[in-house]
Amino acid sequence: MNIPENTDDIWKRAEIDSPCVKVCVIEPKSRLCTGCLRSIDEIGAWSGMSADARKAVMEELPSRAGLITKRRGGRAARLK
Repeated sequence: MNIPENTDDIWKRAEIDSPCVKVCVIEPKSRLCTGCLRSIDEIGAWSGMSADARKAVMEELPSRAGLITKRRGGRAARLK
């Protein structure tokens, strides 16, 4: 059986890549992923979005970083 060594090229498409960084945690207050900063709705719709819609989301992502609530030390900080 002849299996190609590198099949990554099969999955390459001429479209905007996903901003996913495989840190998939939704912050409850903002409903944004702490890894890629997309909303939960954008993540779900990503594969069906047009290239223009994806581009618009990608351009907006840097401005969303301040919307995620920072943790303040977790349980240890609350017990002080």
